[in-house]
Amino acid sequence: MKALVLDKYMELNYRDFPDPHMEADEVLIRVQACGICGSDIHGMDGSTGRRIPPLVMGHEAAGIITEVGTAVTGWKAGDRVTFDSTIYPLDDWFTRQGHYNLSNNRKVLGVSPGNYTKHGAFAELVSVPAHILYKIPDNVSFEQAAMVEPVAVALHAVNVSGIQLGQNAVVIGTGTIGLFVVKLLQTAGVYPIIAIDMDEKKLELSKAFGATHTFLSSDKTVSEKIQQLTKGRNADVAFEAVGVSETVNLCINSLCKGGKAILIGNLMPEVTVPLQKIVTTELSLLGSCAINGEYETVLELMASGKIDVGGMISAVAPLSEGAEWFNRLYRKEAGINKVILIP
Repeated sequence: MKALVLDKYMELNYRDFPDPHMEADEVLIRVQACGICGSDIHGMDGSTGRRIPPLVMGHEAAGIITEVGTAVTGWKAGDRVTFDSTIYPLDDWFTRQGHYNLSNNRKVLGVSPGNYTKHGAFAELVSVPAHILYKIPDNVSFEQAAMVEPVAVALHAVNVSGIQLGQNAVVIGTGTIGLFVVKLLQTAGVYPIIAIDMDEKKLELSKAFGATHTFLSSDKTVSEKIQQLTKGRNADVAFEAVGVSETVNLCINSLCKGGKAILIGNLMPEVTVPLQKIVTTELSLLGSCAINGEYETVLELMASGKIDVGGMISAVAPLSEGAEWFNRLYRKEAGINKVILIP
């Protein structure tokens, strides 16, 4: 098969690659669409340490089943499917407690952190366990289905927050995940929804996704403005979708007493936090890791038209042009959001 292979850091090659091996509990999928994730971009330069070459990356994907393993039931060749990015064991204690995203020995598609390698979906074919599959509704395209994963990550963060109707929220970092957090908060009836980013164009897009107010992170009066919009109390919940000290601190400092910080971004392995602020105002800091069963809900939201991912897709391009699109995203070329590659 043909695949886009990270042969070494900063070198992606579209070339022949061995077909994936299919286990008895797996299905073989002919990939129809795969989105470039921000984590793939950081994987390309080696900064995360979780994508050790040689590797086929890609975990935001959809396709058609071409073959099913001998132990697979309920699925057949020709089914239109998408799949979770987390490959989790069914016999794990955390899985049985309803937290498969925290399971031991879980793997992530298209990731190679040193203790395992699982080639991903920037390829003509990919094999995945049947228990992570989801059927794509008839009125949802493969390109749209390739966007389910980032929306599900955002929905998991919203679910972790426990935010309620009548509460307000701040969203810091309006990349793909942050934008979908904004949209889901709007769908849930949260008001106001305050979006903060360093990029004016991203903030303009966040308004289209449902942000009621937007501020540049460079605005030195942003804290005062948040207070004014929240009756002087600050935010009930703040979502951080970047993962560096500056934005984590902004997230925490935007909260009211007893508020919740939902930490989604993990760009840096360590950050500093204002400990006394956290302790003396009884803040809750909650991590949000990947996805924990949100795929089906997201597919239903897409099928019903309540979530429209079309506005986030900047380009649909052949997989053979993938290296060029990776480089354009790496250079942070203006105006490019999500790029979908088609094998």
